[in-house]
Amino acid sequence: MPVYLDFEKHIEAIQDEIDSAKIILDEGLLEKLETEMRKEITKTFGSLSDYQKLQLARHQDRPYALDYIRNIMDKSYEIHGDRAFKDDTAMVCYIGWIDGKKAMVIGEQKGRGIKKKIMRNFGMPNPEGYRKALRAVKMAEKFNIPVLMLIDTPGAYPGLGAEERGQSEAIARNLFEFVDVKVPIVSIVIGEGGSGGALAIGVGDKLAMMRYSVFSVISPEGCSAILWNDPKKVEQATKALKITPEYLLEHKLINDILDEPLSGAHRNKKSAAYIVKDYFLKSVEELSALSIDELLERRYNQIVAVGAFSE
Repeated sequence: MPVYLDFEKHIEAIQDEIDSAKIILDEGLLEKLETEMRKEITKTFGSLSDYQKLQLARHQDRPYALDYIRNIMDKSYEIHGDRAFKDDTAMVCYIGWIDGKKAMVIGEQKGRGIKKKIMRNFGMPNPEGYRKALRAVKMAEKFNIPVLMLIDTPGAYPGLGAEERGQSEAIARNLFEFVDVKVPIVSIVIGEGGSGGALAIGVGDKLAMMRYSVFSVISPEGCSAILWNDPKKVEQATKALKITPEYLLEHKLINDILDEPLSGAHRNKKSAAYIVKDYFLKSVEELSALSIDELLERRYNQIVAVGAFSE
């Protein structure tokens, strides 16, 4: 059963009527209701607040990294372990083919259902997850394979064990190493892009966001707790943080916004996967036309421009 958010109640009501019209085979009523549905979807999703976009980014039916991987990759093989501690299932790495082209796809996986969420640590990688991602990227570099990063995490895991094993060092190491990787790297925020946990696989030649995704230095809940000591001010914090794609593109912190199905990627996962695949292939084609020196210089200039200002 589809899950509807609070601001989708009118859409849910129309959908119930459509389902009833299908049962009684009333084609005239069905056509009228479908027209009404299109208008309601356009009206609702044409004026979303930042907080409503955050709700969509966190929607329980939203496609996760593995949904994209399964829809865009052929003959893919999973890479396990960081060769130092263990395999972190919150970070998934696959090597395979996308439309006949070799590709390495790395993503943060949240998991569905209680058991899978626990197994995937709710999409919050430990240091070994980031080290596994680095190992996969180095393998891709060795065999001249472009890399696709799928960002979707509330943040890096903040547990004691993670800190003991060097969480901040693992994130910093990825930032340092990815700058010099000699193959195209394309990163896409598909849901939540939270703090350093997202940035650790966000360094590359292209950084894009799905239309209903967010990218932030801290969660709105954390922000409201720190600034106002009031968890009820999440909506105010979401707006103040400016974490939606439009703001970030305006400030040149991302390269592109990827349009997803109007009512959200969770309503049409295959269409969303095609959008991601198409963007990745076009980006790789563009980046592959550059020499290695040009590629690295472009990446470096893009990174150092973040936060630059003039008076």
